[in-house]
Amino acid sequence: MTHILVTGATGYIGGRLVPQLLDGDHTVRVVARDPTRLDGRSWKERVEVVSGDMLAPETLRPALAGVHAAFYLIHSMRGGTGYRERDVRAAAAFAAAARDAGVQRIIYLGGLGDEDHDLSEHLRSRQETGSALRSAGVPVCELRAAVVVGAGSLSFEMIRHLTERLPAMICPRWVYTRTQPIAVDDVLSYLVAAVERRQPVDEVVEIGGTDVITYAEMMLGYARARGLRRRMIPVPVLTPRLSSHWVYWVTPLPRSMAVPLIEGLRSEVVVHSPRARELFPDVDPMGYDEAVRRALSALAAAAVETSWADALGGWQGDLEPLTLTKREGMITETRRVVIDASPERVFSIFTGLGGDRGWLYLDSAWKLRGLLDRVFGGVGLRRGRRDPDELRAGDALDFWRVEAIEAPRLLRLRAEMKLPGAAWLQFEALPREGGQTLLLQTALFAPKGLGGLAYWYALYPVHKAIFSGMIARLATHGGTTT
Repeated sequence: MTHILVTGATGYIGGRLVPQLLDGDHTVRVVARDPTRLDGRSWKERVEVVSGDMLAPETLRPALAGVHAAFYLIHSMRGGTGYRERDVRAAAAFAAAARDAGVQRIIYLGGLGDEDHDLSEHLRSRQETGSALRSAGVPVCELRAAVVVGAGSLSFEMIRHLTERLPAMICPRWVYTRTQPIAVDDVLSYLVAAVERRQPVDEVVEIGGTDVITYAEMMLGYARARGLRRRMIPVPVLTPRLSSHWVYWVTPLPRSMAVPLIEGLRSEVVVHSPRARELFPDVDPMGYDEAVRRALSALAAAAVETSWADALGGWQGDLEPLTLTKREGMITETRRVVIDASPERVFSIFTGLGGDRGWLYLDSAWKLRGLLDRVFGGVGLRRGRRDPDELRAGDALDFWRVEAIEAPRLLRLRAEMKLPGAAWLQFEALPREGGQTLLLQTALFAPKGLGGLAYWYALYPVHKAIFSGMIARLATHGGTTT
């Protein structure tokens, strides 16, 4: 059994790596500047959580004590200007602390790119971070990857949003740069293989999927998988910096990340060395089309639920009545209220919705939506519910389907009305001290193309009124709200 430290566990790769390490019977410790950000992770109780900051070396000693191997999955690009210097300084401090603690190997996920070419500041920073990690003499396996294909991955979410929202895309020169995308599942396989290999790897290892394609081909491949028709219009004058502003307005990426990300796309990033296959023969990377299919499966209920759980850590202890977020292609609107009633009581109220009882607020609007659904060939509201008091998974409930039900905590409904996308409505009853219950009401929508986004924003005022009124009525039925 190996004692492993994972840095960056609150991030995209780290958060997915931890459960895979636990499944391999490893002992895992995670370090985070703010451990409360791990609240809601299904694996939190199975790991040791310590507080630490890469730029505060004195906090690293307890984090690294007794560790055999450490994953370094840190970058500070979100922090704005000066991230390159911060990344190198943090990596050097971590390497020195790892050496002093007797760590036997460091595994680092960096960026692919020919270091002899004119790399962007972002790609250069990723490679300089690898050099800083090697500065203390601890063996470092530096896995270098290009675009990671997975729902929620920064680069892939850019591809996703550009393709979903723009029927005709203006394509500057960088769109035709070659890259070698890799599925997030394959990245995780390489990371796990690197820590489980008997002899530490102390070199740079380039990893990628089976396809070398352009960013334009990535967008068209995504469009095919989603059944979208997209046209590419090449233009010769749109520079990466100008493109980054365009990306900022079209996608959810913040400007501090859009600029360095787009500037990095001017560099060809493909695998030239066969060392990955030689060192890790059991990892068999997939092609881009398969990676996209797996990424899109995150819109299935089981995968989406993981994203919901991740979001819990952001608001526990801060009872703002409403949050609206976009994540992994999903628009999520959560309302919350504290009720002076038990979870069992609150659960019985929201599982009694629909059918002859209606939906507590603006029933006329629900009936109108059902009528419109019937006009366009949908199921409408006529299905009602199987039993006036009992629900079970798979039941039809008006124009919803019960996708999950866990008494006395959760009810999740999937929409079966005609929609330009996929939609869910979820209720959760979470116990609080003093016999109270925190009721969460979450509406989720995965828009398909520009039409899906237009649908969401056009009807948002109506949905806001309906869902605000609904949770208020649920609270009134349950007891006194606070």
